[in-house]
Amino acid sequence: MLQEVSSQHHFMGRLNHGEDLLEALNQACRQREIRLGRVTAIGAVQKAALGYYDQSQQVYHTIHLDRPLEIVQLTGNISTKDDRPFIHAHATFSDASGRIYGGHLFPGTIIFACEVIIHVFQGPAFQRILDDTTGLPLWRMP
Repeated sequence: MLQEVSSQHHFMGRLNHGEDLLEALNQACRQREIRLGRVTAIGAVQKAALGYYDQSQQVYHTIHLDRPLEIVQLTGNISTKDDRPFIHAHATFSDASGRIYGGHLFPGTIIFACEVIIHVFQGPAFQRILDDTTGLPLWRMP
């Protein structure tokens, strides 16, 4: 099921060196009361934490990359969980040899430099609730 939303406005800027990437994105949305939108980013991190969801066991496995990496692509959406803005993002990183790593963005990804664009949508709130089939907090459609 799809819900129509419309473009409202955009924010562009950079996040601070040494901050946790996911927390900085969530904080930016909380400060501006952004509850529906899309986020993209590029830059570099000092280290990364990514996740892979094991569908059969319905648990995330975390991958820690404790080295400098480029943010090749970060893309995500903004909705609400527990009535607060919530970022769900996936990221692709590359190392000095050009190897690529990707998955669900987890806390523990520390920014070296990061430029971000937040595209704010206007429309009904998308609230995340636990989905019994997948074990994931998915959108409850308005």
